[in-house]
Amino acid sequence: MLVIEAPFVSHLTNSYYGGSKVQSLFAQQGEFTATEQRIIEIITEGMNASMEAAWKDMLQTKFEVQSREENIQFVSFVDGADTVIVCAFMVQMPNHDPVSFDIVYPLQTLKPISSQLRSRVQNEFAQDDRTWKERLQNAVLSIPLTLTAEIGNPKTSIGKLMKSTEGDVFAMATPEHVLVKVAGEKVFFADIGKVGPNAAISMKKRVKMSEEKDG
Repeated sequence: MLVIEAPFVSHLTNSYYGGSKVQSLFAQQGEFTATEQRIIEIITEGMNASMEAAWKDMLQTKFEVQSREENIQFVSFVDGADTVIVCAFMVQMPNHDPVSFDIVYPLQTLKPISSQLRSRVQNEFAQDDRTWKERLQNAVLSIPLTLTAEIGNPKTSIGKLMKSTEGDVFAMATPEHVLVKVAGEKVFFADIGKVGPNAAISMKKRVKMSEEKDG
């Protein structure tokens, strides 16, 4: 069972569709909108695929959605006396308080592979297996980022811009250093140059936090 908090769904909905302010409609009307339901489907599909990938080293699994319930009181998952295992995850979203979601396993579903689970834990502890950490580190370090070099930032009036035609020239002062941005964040000052037939930049000085705020 996958348990997702309503504010998390609302925040992801706003982020996915370009919203800028988190407003949980669920808290007001007690049910998710059709758009939020679609976001829940996307989350569920992604989680199912991730769980299948996580379990495949030990056991081939297939996770499918059986039902969804918006009111936790009506959830029929296990009997009251049954033991469950809760795997809780915390997610830090940009400009938002941390939110969590839980994956709940009935203990009975894990008993057939309990010996494999115990063996797996002991082996990883004894050998200090870093495979998972290395994969995670490689995945983070492989995230593509856009690097841009800002040569200038000229200004003009709307009147001149509307009257401009092909061939018009806008004066632009040459800066001492080119400003280099990575994913929109100011990172380096650099000199522009050329390497073979390609234009290039040479990093000269890292942008300090005070200079970034002043800029």
